[in-house]
Amino acid sequence: MNFQPLFEYNFQINQETILLFEKKGQEIPDKAFNLFNHLLNAHQIWNSRILNEVPFGVWEIHPFENLEKINESNFLNSLKILENSDLSQIISYRNSKGNLYQNKAEDILFHIINHSTYHRGQIALLLREAGTDPLVSDYIFHKRN
Repeated sequence: MNFQPLFEYNFQINQETILLFEKKGQEIPDKAFNLFNHLLNAHQIWNSRILNEVPFGVWEIHPFENLEKINESNFLNSLKILENSDLSQIISYRNSKGNLYQNKAEDILFHIINHSTYHRGQIALLLREAGTDPLVSDYIFHKRN
């Protein structure tokens, strides 16, 4: 599977989400902001498991001004994994509860994309409920442009 276009999409739509949050400011529900932080944290955590780096906390909240840098770092680290790793490699890691698991790198990468999409859907619902139009973030719309 060619993951690069998926990570490019993920990066771009996250950047657009950050811009929307900046534009709408106080109209953004705290829960939406927290979920977006979680989405970025999870991406960083999964990358760190493959790259043997120090992970963020699962529900860590970052200052707004750091979100673009975190998103960019996540994207670049995912590209590094794609370029330099055997995606069939088994990665051993401990989850946030300390339980030991093993998964192929390619399954972890797919999970990053799927997890991000899932939470962006939740964020869209929260924004709509708060009276703010969410982004059109469907992958197919991204591919049309």
